[in-house]
Amino acid sequence: MELFRSHVLVCGGTGCTSSGSNMILENFEAELKKHQLENEVKVIQTGCFGLCEAGPVVIVYPDGTFYSHVKPEDVKEITEEHLLKGRVVRRLVYTDRGDHHDAGKPLDEISFYKHQTRIALRNCGVIDPENIDEYIAFDGYKALATCLTEKTPQDVLDLITEANLRGRGGGGFPAGKKWQFAANSKSDKKYVICNADEGDPGAFMDRSILEGDPHSVLEAMAICGYSIGSDEGYIYVRAEYPIAVERLETAIRQAREYGLLGKNILGTDFSFDIHLRLGAGAFVCGEETALMASIEGKRGEPRPKPPFPAVAGLFGKPTNINNVETYANVPHIINKGVEWFRSLGTEKSPGTKVFALGGKINNTGLVEISMGTPLRNVIYDIGGGIPKGKEFKAVQTGGPSGGCIPASLLDVPIEYDSLVEIGSMMGSGGMIVMDEDNCMVDIARFFLDFTVEESCGKCTPCRIGTKRMLEILDRIVEGKGRDGDIEKLERLAETISSSSLCGLGQTAPNPVLSTLRYFRDEYEAHIYEKRCPAHHCKKLLHLEITDNCRGCTACARVCPVEAISGEVRNKHYIDPDKCTKCFSCIEKCRFGAIVKV
Repeated sequence: MELFRSHVLVCGGTGCTSSGSNMILENFEAELKKHQLENEVKVIQTGCFGLCEAGPVVIVYPDGTFYSHVKPEDVKEITEEHLLKGRVVRRLVYTDRGDHHDAGKPLDEISFYKHQTRIALRNCGVIDPENIDEYIAFDGYKALATCLTEKTPQDVLDLITEANLRGRGGGGFPAGKKWQFAANSKSDKKYVICNADEGDPGAFMDRSILEGDPHSVLEAMAICGYSIGSDEGYIYVRAEYPIAVERLETAIRQAREYGLLGKNILGTDFSFDIHLRLGAGAFVCGEETALMASIEGKRGEPRPKPPFPAVAGLFGKPTNINNVETYANVPHIINKGVEWFRSLGTEKSPGTKVFALGGKINNTGLVEISMGTPLRNVIYDIGGGIPKGKEFKAVQTGGPSGGCIPASLLDVPIEYDSLVEIGSMMGSGGMIVMDEDNCMVDIARFFLDFTVEESCGKCTPCRIGTKRMLEILDRIVEGKGRDGDIEKLERLAETISSSSLCGLGQTAPNPVLSTLRYFRDEYEAHIYEKRCPAHHCKKLLHLEITDNCRGCTACARVCPVEAISGEVRNKHYIDPDKCTKCFSCIEKCRFGAIVKV
């Protein structure tokens, strides 16, 4: 076994890879070889570290130096200064909240990380996801071995039930009950499915787990297979996740080579194997019955329930379906016990939840918090607040099926039931933050437009009803709203929610209903005053030049339609009939003299 004095961890998640982390890795290997350090320093490509805003990220151990925004050309300096001479490259060290006095803090003391509790993400950014030995070194496959050698299938079912692990895919249905239903079904064949068809705009939780810790999902699926009496599993993953797919393929191959998948696992009479199936990106295939139809080679459309998948699922056989994050919790629950898991979170929602934090927030990235954590803590303690000193306005949770939560409810605890009570939902974990410049009517229109595009069209309420709602919203943001539009939206929403075939259609009106609930005044301003309070909807605003204008002519020079006139060193004017509201003049003005009204 080789021993190294230092380890250089390079983020290999999708975000950092798109910013050149592969080249950073290659440059490190070349520089280490050049300085004959390849036997002293090991370079490791990991999964996502979580703090995407700081990427590409490099961490050097054992000292734990956290380098952010690293470029391939920085590798030479890090190698020669830090790895060769022991001098940290201060200009690249991550500074907590921009305070250079706090540069060089240990990872667990950085604001973004110290408020988190990592279970599903425990190995992401820690191990090489393409090396099964590293997973095993962190107690990997220990839970599977414990189940196969020390527990009966019913023991495992009881343990997951007692832990009250609720499904992390959105609905929050207890995983133990799901597994028990599948176990109780009598059949010559059963299946285990992992739903990795993550389709919410801005969501990347499941992708990051698959990229950073694929073996945790394989191990959990095997444990599920053992408990319900299944010998075959499928992971349905989006084809748009090429890194996740590649690492899953590697992990499955390695697990088979080690006898952890396949026939007679660990010398027992239990056999279980896993196959990948790639989805083409249809949002509706996140719904479990549509997903199964897609695996079967049929059009991805939901079917009525009952029968539920636990009774008649894939190929008509009893099937258990959970999402990536739900499975990622299972090995840790087996290893650490029910009491440990239930000590985290709340009584009704134990454990943690992973969120993809995005939008108008300083620290965009992947976070995992204990259930019950107030929204305010996520936005300000972990997320670092709103950029440019803007005011927080709302946060949207649950993707197209969720709702918008206003500033007045920032202290609401994040857990399944409390979010439903205020008109939103947990969803798979997307969390989009909005500031004072966001128009809530347009936000509702954006999410409904997504739902209309992604509707499978099988049932009339979803296929036709959401289009009618979108037409009304389109009119409102264009300044053509009519008296009675709000009431029409509410009636359509009620009909769609109560009569759509699947959960996606039933929750499609949620963004509209939640914005009507908390931001009704914005709808009324659009309709009755022909005004957008956020100064966002172009058809409802115009630009004016204030007395702050210095007559520098910069705005006039960039205007593509010559709508700005005025003499040098004199106040300029904008012709509203010519102005296309491209906002180039606002971006160019150095004096803040151009405003939206």
